[in-house]
Amino acid sequence: MTSGKEWLDELKWDDQGLVPVITQEATSGRLLTFAWMNREALVRTAEQGQAVYWSRSRKRLWHKGEESGHIQKVVEIRMDCDGDALLLRVEQVGGIACHTGRESCFFRNLVDGRWMIVDPVLKDPELIYGKR
Repeated sequence: MTSGKEWLDELKWDDQGLVPVITQEATSGRLLTFAWMNREALVRTAEQGQAVYWSRSRKRLWHKGEESGHIQKVVEIRMDCDGDALLLRVEQVGGIACHTGRESCFFRNLVDGRWMIVDPVLKDPELIYGKR
């Protein structure tokens, strides 16, 4: 009898049991985040249809949007050719993926040897998360 989760074994997990994940807005194609998943996070993501990551800093599962309400509804989960990275295509609820209140975590652009902020804050993080 099989567990029904053999597909997890096709991924190449790193020595900490993690796999890198790029998250992309399904409609626009905009890259939103880079994060990590362990097996439990990936299973929950697949079963719930919402992004769940492994937070390396918090050392726990992190359901994207658990505090902000800006969940990521999963449209598609893809594995790369080497089996060592994932791509999540999502519908970003609220249009904000970054804890800085921006659409994307990739909001800085290298220009003439300096990092320039090129995307606006859509909502003040204090209004999203409250004062910390």
